[in-house]
Amino acid sequence: MDASNSQVYPWQQQTWETLTGRFPKLGHGLLFYGKNGCGKHAFTQHFLSWVLCLNKTPQGACGECTSCQWLKSDTHPNYVNITTDEENKKQNAKIKIEKIRDLLPFVQQTVDGWRVIVIEPAEALNIASANALLKTLEEPGDRVQIILLAEHYLKLPATIRSRLQHFAMDRISPTLSEQYLQQHLPTEMHSKINLLMNLSNNMPLQALALAELDWLNRRGEFLQDWQKLVSQKSMPLQFASKWNKELSFYDFLQMFEYLLSDIICVKLNQVVKNSDLELDELAAQYQLQTLFSIYQDLQQSKLKVDQNVQTNLIIDQLSIQLMNVT
Repeated sequence: MDASNSQVYPWQQQTWETLTGRFPKLGHGLLFYGKNGCGKHAFTQHFLSWVLCLNKTPQGACGECTSCQWLKSDTHPNYVNITTDEENKKQNAKIKIEKIRDLLPFVQQTVDGWRVIVIEPAEALNIASANALLKTLEEPGDRVQIILLAEHYLKLPATIRSRLQHFAMDRISPTLSEQYLQQHLPTEMHSKINLLMNLSNNMPLQALALAELDWLNRRGEFLQDWQKLVSQKSMPLQFASKWNKELSFYDFLQMFEYLLSDIICVKLNQVVKNSDLELDELAAQYQLQTLFSIYQDLQQSKLKVDQNVQTNLIIDQLSIQLMNVT
């Protein structure tokens, strides 16, 4: 967790009041869940700081007491953050059982004040570590608050979910999202608010992050190049070379995935996210099965990057695949 990233966003105010109003009579197990960009990490940091604070205020921790100082210097003896191993940040990394077992002395010791454990992402618990956590949830020590953070909470075992109080962090009204973006985006970007809300699944923080990315203004140019690649059936490596230089691999992948998903939506008569682009002509060039195959290969390519396959080779291969329309 990032101690400097601590706040309650406007759409979380009700949850904040509920939690702080019930404290200390909350259950010891809490689940904060929601889509990427809903602000669950900042909220969790704000809440755990408040729980540990010695001079709480209704708005949050005091920021001055010894507990707050310990948190700022990342040396708090009563706070444990459990996540996947630093050296193992790959897509399917798991939280090992040893990390959960190591919690036992921490939850059983007798100390002054509250203790807080944060586990993130909770979906990274494997069967063994989830079972070990069950024992801790069933027999927690006194004044222990266990917080699990998840994007897809249904991936958690039902036995874990049933022992937690659930709080959705991504229930954000479009009006509130729009107001937030108007306040935090430069005026010249206001015309793109609807597009940004589409692309971010109505998650304001994700929308702000997308607004800063180069590829947002390059989508039309990329579609023209893609169309040319398909109609001329030539020079796929020139296409690949250009976009390898123009965008970082992850920016390219993100842009392409959005566009490919929308072209599939066109084929299925579904609503598209890139509402400002003309996608029908390109969609007409492909069979649905081909598009699904490209999408599947795209997901596989993300795993190949984890295995140190060169990213330029992945874009080369993708370009040849896009050109060879059946």
